[in-house]
Parts: sequence; structure tokens; C-alpha cells
Amino acid sequence: MVSYSELKKGVRIVLENDPYEIIESSSMFKARGHSVLQTKLRNLKTGRIISKTFHPSDSFEEPEISRIGAKFLYSHKEKYVFSEHDNPSKRFDLKTEQVGDKKEFLKENQIVEALVFKDKVINISLPIKINLKVTQAPPSVKGERAQSGTKTVILETGTKLNAPSFIETGDIIEVNTESGEYVRRIE
Repeated sequence: MVSYSELKKGVRIVLENDPYEIIESSSMFKARGHSVLQTKLRNLKTGRIISKTFHPSDSFEEPEISRIGAKFLYSHKEKYVFSEHDNPSKRFDLKTEQVGDKKEFLKENQIVEALVFKDKVINISLPIKINLKVTQAPPSVKGERAQSGTKTVILETGTKLNAPSFIETGDIIEVNTESGEYVRRIE
């Protein structure tokens, strides 16, 4: 069981038979010392975000979520198709809403973790940092210092990203998947 005092960003709870992850939380004090916790929760099945207020008397079941290795195969219309890493014949798909912003960093044959709740794959989890190739980068301005300024580059996944001006087409860069920001150049 998860108690009121344990509710904070990143904690997962079961609410109305669905697993949720807390993405924001802030305490609010009311009259006579009574406090409540205002939260924003992401439904791990649907990707939908809701706001909820919790009281000190509330407690929640902790979801039993297991992880399996999965490989991203392709996307078609509103579906993202994956297979189990160890068993390519076992495929599953997720809707765009479930994958959310993670779709910006998915490339074919990429290994990810699939989240399993009640024997059903409900979502995926990406590594915090991944390497992606720059497919388009505007030329640097001559005479500009290497560390000054940024420019928008396009990655192999089609994602646009701000990177330092010394990044060129063909470079491999490390990207933080949580913040969506450039970390460093690999090659």
C-alpha cells in the first residue's frame, strides 16, 4: 500500500483499476492545519493526464508492473508496433496517445522496455539517454566560435532539436529523452 506521505513525482498507484504515475505534486495547506496534495497523474494505459486532490486519510494499492525487453518495429497511422525482444513472433501495438512524447525518439529496431500490467503490455519506457544521427543541420556561420549559439537540427526520427552550432549533418548525438535536449556529440 502507498500512503499519503509517500505520494510524490514518479510514484505509481492504482486508481479506479488503472495504473497511474504521478507527474506533478504540490502540498496545499487549508484552514486549521489541514493539508491536501494536488497532483497531476498520467494514466499508464491511455496516456491521458488528470488532476486529482488527495487527503491524508487516502491510501492506494501499488500496481504490479513488470518490464520486458521489446523492439520497436514500425509505426503506421495511429499505431506503434513492437515485438518482444526474445520472441519476434509475439507482437503488440500501442496507440499514439499511449506512447506520447516518446514517439519523437523511436527509431526502427530500437530496444525499449515494455511495461506489463495484469498480463497486458500497457506502455513503453525509453532509456534516459539515446544516440541519434543528425540528418539535416544548417551550415555554421563562418567565424562563429564553436561554443556560441545554437541551431535547429533534424534527427533520423524526424524530430527537430536545438543543438550547438558545431553539430553537422551525419554527426551522432546523445539526447536526453526526458527533457528532449541535446547532451553531447558522440561522433
